[in-house]
Amino acid sequence: MHILPCPSRTPRSSGGAAQASRAASRGNPLPDRTRLRIVTSMPALQPHPDRLLPADPATRAVARRLYALVRDLPILSPHGHVDAGVLERDEPFADPATLLVTPDHYVTRLLHASGVPLTELGVGAEPLDEPGARHAWRTFCRHWPVFRGTPVRHWIESELAEIFGVTERPADGTADAIFDQVSAALAKDEFRPRALFRQFGIAVLATTDDPADDLAAHAALRADTSWDRRVVPTFRPDRYLEPAADGWAAGVAALGRTADVDTGTYAGYLAALARRRRHFVEHGATSADHSHADVRTDPLDPCTAADIYARALRGEASAGESLAFRRHMLLEMARMSTEDGLVMTLHPGIRRNHHGPTFRAFGPDRGHDIPTGIELTDALRPLLERFGTHPGFTLVVFTTDESVFSRQLAPLAGFYPSVYVGAPWWFLDAPDAIRRWREAVTETTGFTRTSGFVDDTRAFCSIPARHDMSRRLDAGHLARLVLEHRLEEDEAAETALALVTENPRRAFKL
Repeated sequence: MHILPCPSRTPRSSGGAAQASRAASRGNPLPDRTRLRIVTSMPALQPHPDRLLPADPATRAVARRLYALVRDLPILSPHGHVDAGVLERDEPFADPATLLVTPDHYVTRLLHASGVPLTELGVGAEPLDEPGARHAWRTFCRHWPVFRGTPVRHWIESELAEIFGVTERPADGTADAIFDQVSAALAKDEFRPRALFRQFGIAVLATTDDPADDLAAHAALRADTSWDRRVVPTFRPDRYLEPAADGWAAGVAALGRTADVDTGTYAGYLAALARRRRHFVEHGATSADHSHADVRTDPLDPCTAADIYARALRGEASAGESLAFRRHMLLEMARMSTEDGLVMTLHPGIRRNHHGPTFRAFGPDRGHDIPTGIELTDALRPLLERFGTHPGFTLVVFTTDESVFSRQLAPLAGFYPSVYVGAPWWFLDAPDAIRRWREAVTETTGFTRTSGFVDDTRAFCSIPARHDMSRRLDAGHLARLVLEHRLEEDEAAETALALVTENPRRAFKL
């Protein structure tokens, strides 16, 4: 259904106000000239070729030229959550709902906010049978208007149209036809994970992995002579750095067994972490990823750290001691990065599992992680005093707190050679937020001190749509600078290329 304006009518008298009043009294609050008529049809799903480019014709013309330079370049994805086992096994994706809806908390959170129970979307019931998958897909399509104005709408339209050739907009009346069309495609060899990986033009994909993971899927991919792309692990030690977290002591013991190191002492604990980091480096890792409530890096002297560690193993450490230990351990992780070369990435300020009942019923990563405010300048000073100018150290900082972009983060990256401004992440990986980010950081730190785009997704098929979105937005930003005579077009072209190629390679050592 779409809406068209009715043709204007020639009034019989000049009493416009009276005419509007009479219209309102008949139940029509608008004058005839603005009345709308509803046409029943289903508009086609046709992503516009100029989507997200500037509306001004002159700026759009330059943006088109810049976008054309980067549109088809290989994708470097330095941080995400796709399971390497999906590529190693290379099994067909099960169904449209399991691929595009159920695992994607961007999708499920907005539907949940609109009154759709997560069970209606198949969450917690994986793997779905055919009736369950079709029901979840129908529910998603029925609520398609929920996504208007969001990046989710942009990504899924691109996925459906450009990957699967869908030409109808998701809706109650089109759900089954779209489900059948996508299901038929997923049954073909060219829609298996590895084939799509090549079709998407992904050159490098980084996963996110537990330090105790044996990385068998990564090893198998590296040993497979038929596989010509690069998939690398990322060291994610959060759960081992938080003594106050449930199961911390058991996790540390398991880490020690995996590393073949006795973690009964603080020295053994540090040795186990260092050994597992080296194991990740040997399997191609280039970065270590950290996400805590804050990024304070206040140091403890070794004796105090060892005492808190021992007390934490016995379950006797206070909340304050546990917090101090975690903050100290972020500093230790930076020190280890100067030794093994892993890029340190920080994305703090998220209150995990905000809704306890949802967490207890469905577990983590179900859409109820909510951002908080953060402070960076003083929090990172101990770390940067020690390692900010170290030639082997690289720190990429992401945040969902827009208030620190120009006030703290860009100035830090504008001085310390180790610091890069991470791309807009999570709730900010949306068109207008990305534009605000570019405006906020570029005047202070330029383009070279930014990380390149980071998709940070579990939704495999959204990777090309997300990177394409970033390339379009950067083309638009650079085009405006050209039209304002702040850059020459050849400089804008060089910058557009660098943001896609040089920046992520440099920041993430790819």
